[in-house]
Amino acid sequence: MYKRVALFFVSLSFVFGAFAQESDTIPAGEIPAEVPVVSYSMPKRYKIADIKVSGLKKDVYEDFTIIGLSGLSVGDVITMPGDEITATVKRFWRHGLFSDAKVIATKTEGDQVWLEIQLRQRPRISQVNYFGIKKGEREELETRLGFRKGYQVTPNLMDRAKTLIQKYFDGKGFKNVDIDIVQKDDLAHEDEVILDIHIDKNEKTKINEIIFTGNDAVNAFQLRKAMKKTNEKFSLSKRFRTSVLEMFSTKKFTSEEYDNDKKNLISKYNEYGYRDAIILSDSVTNINDKLVNIYLSIDEGRKYYLKDINFVGNTQYPTDYLAAILQMKSGDVYNMKKLNDHLNTDDESVANVYYNNGYLFFDVDPVEVEAENDSISLEIRIQEGPQATINRIIIEGNDRLYEDVVRRELRTKPGMLFSRDDLVRSVRELAQMGHFDHENMNPQPIPDPENGTVDIKYSLVSKANDQVEFSAGWGQVGVIGKLSLKFTNFSLKNFLNPKTYKGIIPQGEGQTLTISGQTNGRYYQGYSISFMDPWFGGKRPNTLSVSAYYSKQSGVNYDYLSNSMSSYGYGYGLGGYNTYNYGYDPYNSYERAYDPNQSLEMIAISAGYGKRLNWPDDYFQFMATLSYQVYMLNNWEAYQYYGMGFTTGDSHNINLELLLQRSSVDNPLYTRRGSQFSISLSATPPYSLFDGKDYASMEAAARNKLLEYHKWKIKAKVFTPLLPLTVKRTPVLMSRVEYGFVGHYNKNKISPFETFYMGGSGMTGYTGMMANETIALRGYDDGSIASSGYAYTRLGMELRYPFLLEPSSTIYGLAFVEAGNAWYDLKEFNPFALKRSAGVGVRIFLPMIGLMGIDWAYGFDTPDYSTQRGGSQFHFIIGQEF
Repeated sequence: MYKRVALFFVSLSFVFGAFAQESDTIPAGEIPAEVPVVSYSMPKRYKIADIKVSGLKKDVYEDFTIIGLSGLSVGDVITMPGDEITATVKRFWRHGLFSDAKVIATKTEGDQVWLEIQLRQRPRISQVNYFGIKKGEREELETRLGFRKGYQVTPNLMDRAKTLIQKYFDGKGFKNVDIDIVQKDDLAHEDEVILDIHIDKNEKTKINEIIFTGNDAVNAFQLRKAMKKTNEKFSLSKRFRTSVLEMFSTKKFTSEEYDNDKKNLISKYNEYGYRDAIILSDSVTNINDKLVNIYLSIDEGRKYYLKDINFVGNTQYPTDYLAAILQMKSGDVYNMKKLNDHLNTDDESVANVYYNNGYLFFDVDPVEVEAENDSISLEIRIQEGPQATINRIIIEGNDRLYEDVVRRELRTKPGMLFSRDDLVRSVRELAQMGHFDHENMNPQPIPDPENGTVDIKYSLVSKANDQVEFSAGWGQVGVIGKLSLKFTNFSLKNFLNPKTYKGIIPQGEGQTLTISGQTNGRYYQGYSISFMDPWFGGKRPNTLSVSAYYSKQSGVNYDYLSNSMSSYGYGYGLGGYNTYNYGYDPYNSYERAYDPNQSLEMIAISAGYGKRLNWPDDYFQFMATLSYQVYMLNNWEAYQYYGMGFTTGDSHNINLELLLQRSSVDNPLYTRRGSQFSISLSATPPYSLFDGKDYASMEAAARNKLLEYHKWKIKAKVFTPLLPLTVKRTPVLMSRVEYGFVGHYNKNKISPFETFYMGGSGMTGYTGMMANETIALRGYDDGSIASSGYAYTRLGMELRYPFLLEPSSTIYGLAFVEAGNAWYDLKEFNPFALKRSAGVGVRIFLPMIGLMGIDWAYGFDTPDYSTQRGGSQFHFIIGQEF
């Protein structure tokens, strides 16, 4: 109060200094004639003849703006000295834009007065510097504060800045942040200042202990679990009352999360029937600069039970049906969370029953119509409203695909009844296309109650999905380089119409064209091309795929191979990325290994046709693929070495693969929920059953002229979110099961090809010496489990956590345990004799490169055909594995 009074009188001295009749600096009788003399004892009324403004730059404020702000106008009659001038000065001070304000009477003539408004503007910002914080924090504060060059520095601006900085760091757990904003004159620019913002975050504030009083019915452990973001600092003394999730949960204290967790605390009581529970008082006490204690006093109130439940207003569904969905009955604890979940939020809630049948305007209100002692009578009041028909589908943000290509994936179409499930499924189908960012998909129903219709707007964020892979890895014959181009938005029908091209290729139909090549020069070369149309013909989701492949592989010298085997054990160093002996033993140098007189050439073509099924549900797809491969061997000593019986000749493989698969995953990059399941059979004709030949007496080359086998594979993955899906960074548990078998029709005609090569990352880059299928088992060398197995199994679990989920990149970490094995004879198959491993890794998805990662794993066991335990291994991952 005293400061405001003093400030008021100081202001008056500025205003009326020019009006003084007597002056300390001008003796009486010597006052110049041009200076008006005003008597404080005899105020006089004057008419304003003119108003001038001084002290401001004309390019900043126009005179008429300042005069309008003053509240004075030419022609006004004012009292001097009087309240009008005082009010004007106060008005300028109140706006905070000026550091000094005066109103001077420069001339009086009769009853007229000439006024001059003298102002000094506050300085403007020329530069802002931050000290004591990280680059990311600085960028965030720049956005929040909004300081820009040319902004005027006012006390309100400085106070607001300190408040926002305090709030920002409080949200990060820094409750005791110190902020000092220093203004320095900018010597290079008049009336401008440099702001130096000094921030000392100090230590993060953590919670030492949460202390409850009054909690008799619900113990402190359960209450602490209910406070999801407000957790005690872990210590060994608290280990007996700390769960595993609490050990790794956040321990920082933030005011916002604390307020939310107090609501969660009451919600926990409501779950147990304590609907009247309240927090009587709470306090946060500083122990030191780093730790606080939280004290919560609770009044639990009475525990309530349900007396009866009645549904009112339901005409479309019988009461018994809705009651079965609600799963609450007379005598149950009055669980308010369960009530809300089963009425509104669960996938199988009462609300979803209505929403999925067009009742978009549905509303449900549970009302307590009676509360007697500890019993509650509920009346579930339902307003069904009319069914809503979809009027328009609005698609925004699509700049990659033809619009009809997007619309054909939607399950919501004009004229259909609205369905929430169809809306969710449409989002899932758009995500599976890979052209839009799943994290930013936001379908918005726009209802029109008057017409009983709804428009649905899909706001999409396009992302680049074409991929260029350039990679290198260690193979049996040294460094293997790979270049792959994958175009996921190809348009075959526009291939001969260059005017439609976007860039260098025709785009817009969502077809996939992949061209790849890998080589290390004279040792190995492989080339492939494939094309896939997910909507062949454009009317139904029927898939057409065609592909062609060629490779040529030079052999490894027999003496080199023998030396490798004797040094490392059977299966070690055969194909894949290992063979770590290169460069260390001159006997095993690259030149020593290379044998140009040996070669294995492979040519393969295939065509497949798939159809989306409606039964058992429309997540199923059936695919049939007809393939032809020819293997051309020339002095291929590897087969002689492994007892395959022939080294020169051609083998032809004509097979039909039938694949039944189901995929309900929500996002192909970072999957939160859903599952993948497939069962496949790849079989050749059973020549030996009808050609009448004696294969027991045939030479190996003749016996394998036409390959015959039947190959079975079963694979399954399940994704389980560990937190509600509303949490963006939801940790996910992925479980995996795989089995594979290669059988024969005739025991004397067993195929040496199409077997399983197991161990390592599964990313060998080519099929190796044996032309077989690669199966990963991290923690072991490539091929060390089996180089040509006829059966395998693989089990595993991965815990995944996302670090970054953006259109430009996706990054997540993982920890895994897995086990598997492979057998050279089906009779030896034992699903319990597994080789175990565990490890950690990271995956990074970049739109132009694709998915890549690195894993560290430790193999705990020794492969059956090796003398060394798996041990510590690093694995580089390129591409998505089923």
